[in-house]
Amino acid sequence: MALYDLFCRHPRISTDTRRIEPDSLFFALRGATFDGNRFAAEALAKGAAYAVVDDPAAATGDRTVLVGDTLQALQELAREHRRALGIPILAVAGSNGKTTTKELVARVLAERFEVCATRGNLNNHIGVPLTLLSMTRETEFGVVEMGASACGEIARLAAIAEPNYGILTNIGRSHLEGFGGPEGIRRGKGELYDFLAAHGGRVFVREEDPVLTEMVAERPALACELYSERLADGIESRLAGEYNRYNIAAAVAIGRYFDVDEERMRHAIADYAPDNHRSQRTETARNTLIVDCYNANPSSMRAAVGDFLTEPLGERTRRILILGDMLELGAWSAEEHRAILRQAMQDPDAELHLVGAAFAQAVAAAGLGEADAARVACYPSRSELAAVLPTIGNALVLLKGSHGIGLEKVVELL
Repeated sequence: MALYDLFCRHPRISTDTRRIEPDSLFFALRGATFDGNRFAAEALAKGAAYAVVDDPAAATGDRTVLVGDTLQALQELAREHRRALGIPILAVAGSNGKTTTKELVARVLAERFEVCATRGNLNNHIGVPLTLLSMTRETEFGVVEMGASACGEIARLAAIAEPNYGILTNIGRSHLEGFGGPEGIRRGKGELYDFLAAHGGRVFVREEDPVLTEMVAERPALACELYSERLADGIESRLAGEYNRYNIAAAVAIGRYFDVDEERMRHAIADYAPDNHRSQRTETARNTLIVDCYNANPSSMRAAVGDFLTEPLGERTRRILILGDMLELGAWSAEEHRAILRQAMQDPDAELHLVGAAFAQAVAAAGLGEADAARVACYPSRSELAAVLPTIGNALVLLKGSHGIGLEKVVELL
C-alpha cells in the first residue's frame, strides 16, 4: 500500500511514543542518541495505526511499513501532501523575528482564509514536514517558518514545502559558526529567494533594507512586492521593542496583498499577545519586565539593548539588563560580546547582570574603571544569577540571551 494512501486513511502523525496520537502513523525517526525503531511496537500498542520503520528487525507485522529512511519518507510524504492540497504557502525565514512575523502574518491572513501555520518554532527538517502534514482539506493557506544554521538547509526545506511566496525578515549575524561568517548567512538565507525565483514565486521585501533589496536585484527572475516599514505607523500592538515595527509592517503588507480587510487586520495585530518569551512586556508586583529570551544573536541583541536603553523608566527607578551569552558564534564570539557590552554600558545608570563565560571574558578584556565595574556583575550560569534576583525591585528589566542559557526559567523570581 502506498504511504500517501495510508496517510489519507490515518491523517495524523506521531514521532514520540510519549505523545501518541490515536489512529496515527508513527514515524520511527533516528537521532544522535535515540532510535525510534526500538519503540515501534510500543507506538502500536499505544494506539498508532501503523509504524513506519527503516530497520528490518522492527518490521514485525502487517501494521509496520518498512522504508529506506524514515526521515526521508516523512519529508517526501509531506511534499506529496502539499502538492495534493495545492494551496498557497508562504515561507518565513531570516535571522531575527521569524516566529513573531509568522504569528502576525498567520493571524492577519486568518481574517480571510482558513490558515494553518507552524506551531511554535517547529521550523527544521522535521518540523516543516510535520507542519505540512497537519494541513487538511479545509486549509486554504499555509504559513511555514523555516529555520537554518548552515548553508543548504533552507534549500532543503523549500524543496519540501514548495512555497509560492516568501519573506526574509532580515539578514543578521545569527549562527555565524554554522554558516561560516556573514557572507555564508546571506548565501544560506538567500536559498529561499533562489527557490522562489526558479519556480515563479514572489517575495515581500522591506524597501528600507538595503541587503534584501540588493539580494532581490541579484535575481532578475524573482517577482517582488516592496513595502515600507511605515505600514506599521498607527498600528497598535502588545509587542515590546521598536524593532517589532518591521514584523508588523510585514504582516500589514502581506495582508493587503491578499485583500484582508484593513480594520480586521488591525484588530488581529492588536489582539496578538506573545506568550513565547519573545518581546513580552510583563508587569509583576516588583518590576516591569521585557522578556525577550527565547534566543539571541548579535543582531537581535543589539536591537533589544538599543531599544531598552531608550525605554522610559516610567515609575521605576532602576534600569537593569540581564543578558546571557550568545551561542554558536564560533570565532566571532569574543568580538560580538565585547560590542554588546560596550553598547549596554552607554547608559551610566544602567546595571548589568551577565550570564556565561563569553560575557565574563568580554568584561575582563574591557578594563572597566571602578565606577563602571561596580554596576556589572557576572555569573557562570543561570543558577548563580537566580540567587540575587529576589533582591531586585522597582526596576525596568530586560532579559535577553540564547535559549541555551535558559533565562526564561528565572522570570518568576523577578
